[in-house]
Amino acid sequence: MPHVTVKLWPGRPDEVKKALAEQLAKDVAEGLKVDLGDVSVAFEEVNPADWGEKVYKPEIRDNMDKLYVQPNYEYE
Repeated sequence: MPHVTVKLWPGRPDEVKKALAEQLAKDVAEGLKVDLGDVSVAFEEVNPADWGEKVYKPEIRDNMDKLYVQPNYEYE
């Protein structure tokens, strides 16, 4: 069922990612009215030097019409 992938720069400890994943799973389950066991959350670390090409341009800039929450930054 719902799967969430969080893309972020490397460096956050596993404990921080685990806590966030649990909170996101709870919020997704509640918001979509599904069982918590139906939700999965993953993290994909992307190096800052690759962010523009691998994340910002293809997933953010080129998909603004699909984003329900848009960032307030631009990335080259």
